[in-house]
Amino acid sequence: MSKTYLIVTEQRDGKLRRVSLEALRAALDCAEAGDEIHAALLGEGLDGLAAELAGYPLAQVHAIEGEELRHYNPEAYIGALAPLLEALRPAGLFLGHTALGRDLAPALAARLSAGQISDVTAIERDGGERDGGERDGGERDDGERDDGERHGGQIVFVRPLYAGKAIERKVFTAFPQVVTVRANNLPAAEPRRDGGTAIVAKRAAAPVADLRTVVREVVRRTAGKIDLTEARIVIAGGRGVKSAEGFRPLEELAGLLGGAVGASRGACDAGYCDYGLQIGQTGKVVTPEIYIACGISGAIQHLAGMSGSRVIVAINKDPEAPIFSIADFGIVGDLFEVVPLLTQAFRQALA
Repeated sequence: MSKTYLIVTEQRDGKLRRVSLEALRAALDCAEAGDEIHAALLGEGLDGLAAELAGYPLAQVHAIEGEELRHYNPEAYIGALAPLLEALRPAGLFLGHTALGRDLAPALAARLSAGQISDVTAIERDGGERDGGERDGGERDDGERDDGERHGGQIVFVRPLYAGKAIERKVFTAFPQVVTVRANNLPAAEPRRDGGTAIVAKRAAAPVADLRTVVREVVRRTAGKIDLTEARIVIAGGRGVKSAEGFRPLEELAGLLGGAVGASRGACDAGYCDYGLQIGQTGKVVTPEIYIACGISGAIQHLAGMSGSRVIVAINKDPEAPIFSIADFGIVGDLFEVVPLLTQAFRQALA
């Protein structure tokens, strides 16, 4: 029996977030012949985004518009999605493991009586037969819509545990399923090559009576900058930057490479930068293609937030700094000498 999957997409400032296309890739990896993938787009003035999204391999794009959806509000979002969920009865929901996804996914899973696997970094098919074996605490045996079929192998969801020290491989034992995908770990879905477009269905959000909270305004302190969690290059500073002014060379290099600037908790605690830049166990988790750690010793709390980076470059005056133990490339030296030299070299290479 064919299934329907639904992607709950995110936008920011009128632009589709890349992590939503990575969630679409996850759905494509899970879908089989005959399955349909739909996308939900919520907000105001969605015509342009809906048309863009329709160019991807989707069966239908559901653009749900409403004033109460201008800013994320879980009550309003769940209320707007409820009729769509009832109509589609999706076998699976896919969201980005973002602040919105982390908040919305459990609520949707509870509404659907679905199992949930969060923070997925890879999807595999092991080819094994389903045997109803080990079950996870976050999954529910809902036999009503579980057809028990396994075509082309069992789907295994991989995610990190204990701040990246261990990897967990999980499988669902029933439908429906809710999955959140960590940014920058799966390739983003590509637009359709045949030039076709998905059907765009526009609908107005049903009024949500008696909202307990209303979001009047969202004030971003990082307006105009690249989101750290989605950045492909991150230049991070620690206590070694010595001052707020010490972040200037890092910002210059990040600007040249189209990257984002982050920081260790030590730099934030010292008042050198805003806590919004903090990377680590109590900050943001980043998985860029290139992570350049400048003046960061490598405390375990910091490593928890960046150890999943594909290539790690460490710059530190202390050759014994723990950051070198996980770095792919290490430079022992003063960041105020090394970073400008790197910036100069990249500028010449990119000219």
